[in-house]
Amino acid sequence: MYQQERLIEIMNYLQHTRRISVEKICELFEVSRDTARRDLVKLEEQQAVVRTRGGAILPTTHHELKDYTNRLRTVSEEKLAIGRKAASLLRSGDKVILDASTTVQSCATQLEDLDITVVTNSINLADILSDKKQAHIHLLGGQLNKEHRFLYGTSVTDRLSKYNVDHAFIGVVGISEHGLTIAHEEDGMVKSKMTEQARQVTVLADHTKIGVTDFYQYAGLKDVDLLITDRTPSLEFQQLLKTHDVELLVTEED
Repeated sequence: MYQQERLIEIMNYLQHTRRISVEKICELFEVSRDTARRDLVKLEEQQAVVRTRGGAILPTTHHELKDYTNRLRTVSEEKLAIGRKAASLLRSGDKVILDASTTVQSCATQLEDLDITVVTNSINLADILSDKKQAHIHLLGGQLNKEHRFLYGTSVTDRLSKYNVDHAFIGVVGISEHGLTIAHEEDGMVKSKMTEQARQVTVLADHTKIGVTDFYQYAGLKDVDLLITDRTPSLEFQQLLKTHDVELLVTEED
């Protein structure tokens, strides 16, 4: 096996275990310790690993959250498909909470003009829904996050506690065994309250969010009823959802 092939296999191994020893490389590829060390040196030069005494680990990665306007420009076909599927679940007379994520906004843009009541903390989303003649919009007032264009604070969470709705459509930065996570605590506190006020909580997350854990956990998998995503997740993740009674909808199977 050539070195480049080994490097690919080493990185595949690290994606599952996050660490590898020199001895393990020798065992997996039947190479000498010197060869194993040279492989790790090469990966370190590529900034793919951090070398440790006796092996290597994956470096810490951060998922940079672009500002809202830039995220809107990069709304993918996958997010549009997820939003379309979510929009198809709503019926006339429904009461729904929609958060400020761009995937949830893709749901709002594709909603039919239904007689529904929408509670949201997103000023963009409220503007979009104002074109729907039958929609009744409750915009939660609070402090404005100018960069990401959502309202937050105790006035938002206090107001949310007064509403009881049929559905909550929620976006994430990550969904994993650690639950639902987001980059900003103030956004997470609002999302947490949103999940408490709905009879059915639906998470909208494209495949890049699966298995990811970000800074602030605002809900557990036990708080989720339905996950809508664009690709079938791994069998391991499907089992995790099943353990927590989370139903799965995959748009690619439509």
